Amino acid sequence: MNFKFVHNNINVLDLQKSLDFYEKALGLKETRRIEPESGDFIIVYLGDGNSNHLLELTWLRDWNRPYNLGDNEFHLAFETDDYDAAYQKHKEMDCVCYENPSMGIYFINDPDGYWLEILPSNK
Repeated sequence: MNFKFVHNNINVLDLQKSLDFYEKALGLKETRRIEPESGDFIIVYLGDGNSNHLLELTWLRDWNRPYNLGDNEFHLAFETDDYDAAYQKHKEMDCVCYENPSMGIYFINDPDGYWLEILPSNK
């Protein structure tokens, strides 16, 4: 029996704001979408164009408050081939929330407060 990663899901309060952020900050683009006729929810899958792993964003129509992320100890990690340019871009976007220069990594947070680790491709 074999398993492989397919996607990670996060729930978002403002779908368009999240779509804009993930495209601008990380170059993720929509690969497919699920929108039932009821309008109760929208699921959007984002891909990086390099791997098969997807990020699933779920928007719930009746959810009207920020998500409780607890201590926010979980995160997704992204590798970049141009760490310095990525860092500069994220600083300009004002989304860098934690830096660890001794490890050579930093974190950004998305519009809902989820942490995303950025690391160079040689880590």
